[in-house]
Amino acid sequence: MKFIKKFADLSINDVPLVGGKNASLGEMIQQLSKKGILIPQGFAITVEGYWHYLKSNNFLPEMKQLVNQIDDVQDLKKLQTVGKQIRALLENGTIPDDLKNEVELAYNQLSQDYKQTACDVAVRSSATAEDLPEASFAGQQDTFLNVSGLPELLASIKKSIASLFTDRAIVYRKQHGFDDFQVALSVGIQKMVRSDKASAGVVFSLDTETGFKDAIVINSSWGLGEAVVKGEVNPDEFRVFKPTLRQGFKPIIKQYCGEKKSKIIYGDQVNETITVPVLASEQHQFSLSQEEILQLSDYALLIEDHYSSLKNSWVPMDIEWAKDGIDGALYIVQARPETVHSRAQQQEALLTVYTLEASSTKDLKTRLLVTGQSIGQQIVTGVVRIVNSISDIEQFNQGDILVTGMTDPDWVPLMKKAGAIVTDQGGRTCHAAIVSRELQIPAIVGTRNATTKLHDKQDVTVDCSKGLVGYVYNGSLPFSSQTIELEKIPQPPVPLWLNIADSDRAFSLSFLPCSGVGLARTEFIIANTIQIHPMAAVHPEKVTDTQTLTQIKQLAAPYNSLSDYFVDALAQGAGSIAAAFYPRPVIVRLSDFKSNEYRNLLGGKFFEPEEANPMLGLRGASRYYSPLYKEAFSLECKAMLKVRQEMGLTNLKIMVPFVRTTEEAKKVIDILAENGLVRGKEALEIIMMVEVPSNALLINDFCTYFDGFSIGSNDLTQTTLALDRDSELLISLFDERNAAVKDLMHMAIQGAKKNHKHIGICGQAPSDFPEMATFLISEGIDYLSLNADAIVPFLKRIR
Repeated sequence: MKFIKKFADLSINDVPLVGGKNASLGEMIQQLSKKGILIPQGFAITVEGYWHYLKSNNFLPEMKQLVNQIDDVQDLKKLQTVGKQIRALLENGTIPDDLKNEVELAYNQLSQDYKQTACDVAVRSSATAEDLPEASFAGQQDTFLNVSGLPELLASIKKSIASLFTDRAIVYRKQHGFDDFQVALSVGIQKMVRSDKASAGVVFSLDTETGFKDAIVINSSWGLGEAVVKGEVNPDEFRVFKPTLRQGFKPIIKQYCGEKKSKIIYGDQVNETITVPVLASEQHQFSLSQEEILQLSDYALLIEDHYSSLKNSWVPMDIEWAKDGIDGALYIVQARPETVHSRAQQQEALLTVYTLEASSTKDLKTRLLVTGQSIGQQIVTGVVRIVNSISDIEQFNQGDILVTGMTDPDWVPLMKKAGAIVTDQGGRTCHAAIVSRELQIPAIVGTRNATTKLHDKQDVTVDCSKGLVGYVYNGSLPFSSQTIELEKIPQPPVPLWLNIADSDRAFSLSFLPCSGVGLARTEFIIANTIQIHPMAAVHPEKVTDTQTLTQIKQLAAPYNSLSDYFVDALAQGAGSIAAAFYPRPVIVRLSDFKSNEYRNLLGGKFFEPEEANPMLGLRGASRYYSPLYKEAFSLECKAMLKVRQEMGLTNLKIMVPFVRTTEEAKKVIDILAENGLVRGKEALEIIMMVEVPSNALLINDFCTYFDGFSIGSNDLTQTTLALDRDSELLISLFDERNAAVKDLMHMAIQGAKKNHKHIGICGQAPSDFPEMATFLISEGIDYLSLNADAIVPFLKRIR
């Protein structure tokens, strides 16, 4: 046939003939189907068919005349008028008989192949200038779903051709120097996957926020995938770690259950899709099983590896997938190179860090307006403009903060003027998120209520610098940014490690010049992600307050049990940190809440004693073998085992806090072994914190039980000077530089060295006091573990 090519007859070399999307589908069918990847069949109308349609209707003279009227792409009214006229022209043309006959023949054959009279298809555009590193943009052309029957197919083909002249596509071509009449469009006709009866979404073979190469990110929701792509839902999100996935492990390091309040399904009428509410029970279920998450991740690896081999360089991929609710299989329906981070590879030696310079944490809490999923790792200030319709464009100024329910591809010219974007709906891979990355502006998506909580002309600060959660604060807050040339940073006299609490920041912090993680705090994961008291997960029947029990069960709704929820959530938090820094060592400290802090967790008051001085009470090691907590400690152990054995992240080491006596040390080592965490097995190292004078005084004895040590200078100062560090009355006496504290540090370091054990420090002292770092280095300490905001200033001091 002259104008039609089956996908199975195409390869990546056919981009000039059928555009990037269709050529990619052909490439995958030819090369990856034999490796087990399922791709729906279909065919493409070639660019010859596109030109034949335009020329047979004599459209070109009028189209050129209309395009020439656009002198300034910032003139949005003119742009809208011209775009609308061109699209109307193209949609009302007549498909020439020879092209029509070929489409009919190919469509009938596709229907026969799927044993249907008139099979349902998706009609997608595939432009010859798309999917190039310098010419990629989300949603430039339109897609039409659940199209069946020849008349509807022909009408959708004309609409697809017309979508080459959407407002956003015209602007993009002009800004990137493409001649509107040198770019052609191929139309892809692909058998639909019945994901309206299951789920669908997107996969990226890198972390879309940070560019972290070793992660696979999956977004998923019920129904057709357009709901995810357009940002109509807050989808589920899953992350998988590539290196240990390749080794045969099951490294699902993140599972986030989105709201998924609506879904797009087939309507009752032919060629109709409708949006319907999702049942409440399904909103709180994951839309993919763990087996399906891993299967999609395997697909993503195969696709990325194939395209990387074609380019002889790393090519991260942007993939659309769908699960068929009839046959239960997972299909890949589209794949293209991801372009935002692949374009930025040459800038990898630069790290820009934004810091909000607010007066206090309390001040930030009072100013906080909304939160959502963070895109862009920047901070900006600006004036809120709530936009409900594209007709509001005249009210929008350069640098305004665009606040809306969700963006639409037609809004791209408007989005280019925004200082930041904030939406009620959408996930990390929705249209607003993708476009904001392309434009290199920050965005916060899925806030649920930004359009009602914020008001027009309000001054706000949009903070996307703190990881996966973005914050909008009232008022213009001061902030700073610092660009670091990593290659010019000098080598420190001892290795620098990192203290980290928030696992959501792990990927971005992994780019800091550090040798590992000296302290990963499980308390932050438990308090902020899990939120329930660990014993409430073991004995929910003891939580007699109905409202609290309901909250606990809602948090764990996607899981089979509260224990599964606790173990998985803790494992994913610790696993995310271990994955981010892999294969560098990551020391995860077992929980060290005090009883008053544990009481603040959901259900905590039913399990925690009242203590006069919790700082010196039931905490750290003494808690792990206590009848009050021993059952819950087994959940912590299961989580750590899961990270090491199921995820394959054996770079994770375990640290035991607040060990008072050698007898207590033995008890903890024994109980860890009872729970499968055997010192030395699979190279497991168990580290002890030096926080009590007895630790330094009896360092030789403690060396019998542990592989290494880490000085906790905050607690060591507290216990040495008999100060409650929570007491504001004694704050003036609290000083890590006290001679007694330094003598104990000296004893600990020398004792560890004598016994051939490694020792570092994860306390605050070297971050706050340069002279303490000098002292510790002179004593022979093996590493300094600093807070993230202290690493670069420390390195600058030693230039």
